[in-house]
Parts: sequence; structure tokens; C-alpha cells
Amino acid sequence: MRVLVTGGAGFIGSHIVQALLSAGHEPTVLDIRPPEAAGAAGVPAEVPWIRADVRDAQALAGVLPGAQAVCHQAAMVGLGKDFADAPEYVSVNDLGTARLLAAMAQAGVRDLVLAGSMVVYGEGRYDCARHGQVRPGPRRVAELDAGHFEPPCPECGAPLLPGLVDEEDPVDPRSVYAATKLAQENLAAAWARDVGGRAISLRYHNVYGDRMPRDTPYAGVAAFFRSALEAGRPPRVFEDGAQRRDFVHVTDVARANVAALGALADRPAGGARAYNVGSGQPHTVGEMATALAEARGGPAPVVTGEYRRGDVRHITASSARLQKELDCFPRVAFADGVRSFATAPLRSP
Repeated sequence: MRVLVTGGAGFIGSHIVQALLSAGHEPTVLDIRPPEAAGAAGVPAEVPWIRADVRDAQALAGVLPGAQAVCHQAAMVGLGKDFADAPEYVSVNDLGTARLLAAMAQAGVRDLVLAGSMVVYGEGRYDCARHGQVRPGPRRVAELDAGHFEPPCPECGAPLLPGLVDEEDPVDPRSVYAATKLAQENLAAAWARDVGGRAISLRYHNVYGDRMPRDTPYAGVAAFFRSALEAGRPPRVFEDGAQRRDFVHVTDVARANVAALGALADRPAGGARAYNVGSGQPHTVGEMATALAEARGGPAPVVTGEYRRGDVRHITASSARLQKELDCFPRVAFADGVRSFATAPLRSP
């Protein structure tokens, strides 16, 4: 299959290109980086490479004819620095996706795998002993300032037990980035209905692994910790470190993309479907920091009590749908993945 990978030189995209090659597909990279970056990106030199912004309609019109599917990874990621980033997030993520989908419609490309995100759920699933499953509202600044990080039951104020979200749980984006990721899914669904396309959104949980970018406010928490350790500094753990996440290795994410591309042929035309992509093994942010520090032999983490507005307390995945429908299971255990990541090369942002 001939597959255009937008953002194919990025952290996740480059691993997807490698997985596609291993599976016998023919990927083409579209990325804002120059082709000279292929070696650092881990992309073999023989892979066709178009240097362009995903918002460049002319470039898209030139590269899409001949493609049989698109794996859309190009995006601005992370919580960012402040709300001043909002126009750029919307432009790259939503305008870029709209331009891509319009070009796909014109070129007759009808299969799409979209890089979704767990951030669309907002706070994850919670259960109250008295009221059952509940949806806590945004955490209040006064409570966070006082070091009260756990969201209480919105009905009675009692402590909550966090659980696993599945794809049928309500969406509740709580940051600009989250809002743009949900908009991407909605655009893809509208495109599929309009042109008879087939779309799969893979809602990545906390992806980590080699070639993560270093020293950037837009990276994931694992990259923050790894960058600090590489510089000889202790990882700085926000809140109390007990935030639950599902850390999934990038090679498992890449394999999920290949599985999704293979499953599109069996999907009904005009439809879109979402899949969580996680490891199924929740760990706390503090556990990730400690495991990385121990594996690298660096300074122990420092728990700071700081917090980021728009961040959520607990979000962990049920990937049962991915496993059942796409026959795709995680292979990299947390301990093995962290041990490898502790000394793996990072890249400049």
C-alpha cells in the first residue's frame, strides 16, 4: 500500500514510517523538516520525502495522487506555554487537517488514519462509592494552590476511585490542544460521510521512546524527565507525582497505525471509528520519573507541588477495542521500555 505519512519525520511519525516499511508498505514522508534530516529522524534515505507544511494546499495536491491512504501525524502537540499559542494550535491542527482532507477528497484518497489523543476525554473515568460513575468538573485553582490535587465527587465531595476510559466515554476537552484534537476527529468524520471515506482515529495515551524531542515545552512528561537527566538535573515532578497515566511505547503506537491501515479495507464507507492506544498498565507520573532516574543512574526526582492549568489528574486507557477489533496488543512492558528509553537518543526540537 502506498501511504502518505504527514509529520513522517517526527517522533511518532518516523517510527510509523519504519513500521510501514517492515510490513511491506510504501511510505512517503511529508514534513516541514528538510530531507537532510532523514538520518537524525531515523527515516531511511530511500523513502520519498516532500518538505512542506501540512497547510500547503499546493504541496498536498502534488503529493496525494497515487497515494492509497494517509496516516496523518502532523500536529502541534502538548499543553503549550499559555493561551497565546491558541491561534497556532488551531491553524496547524485544524486548518491543516481541513486542507489535507480537502486535498484527499480532490485526489480520490479515501482511507485515513488520524493521530488522535487521550486528551479529548478531559478528566478520565471516576467512580464514587455512593453515586457510581461521575464526571468531576475542572479542578479549582484555589484547591490546586492548597495542594489538593484529587478531584472530589461533584455530587457529595467524597474521594473518587479512578478507572479506565473506553471509547464510549464522554469527551470533555480541557485545553486548547485537546479542543483541536477533538476538532480533528470531527472533521475526519464529516469528510468520511461526505466523500464515502473511511477514517480511524487512534487516541494515543502517553507515548514515549527514542527520538523524543528534548528541551521543549510542547513535549510529553517523559521527555521532560529524560532531558533533565541527560543534563544531570533531577526530574521535576509536578503536583504530588500520583497522577495516573498510561505510558505506551512508540513502537507499539507505530504497530497500531499499521494495524489500523490494514483494517480500513473492512470498514464501511462513510464511517469513522476511534480506538484507544495504550499499554493497559497504568503508572503514576512519579513512577515514570523514578524509573527513568534509576535506569539512567541520575539524580532522584524532586516533587515540586507545582501544577499546570489545563492539566488533568488521572487519565488511563482501556485498549480492549483495539485488541479485539484490530488484533493489536502492546508488546513493550513498562520496565523494558523505560530501561531502553533512559539511554536512547533524543532529538533537537
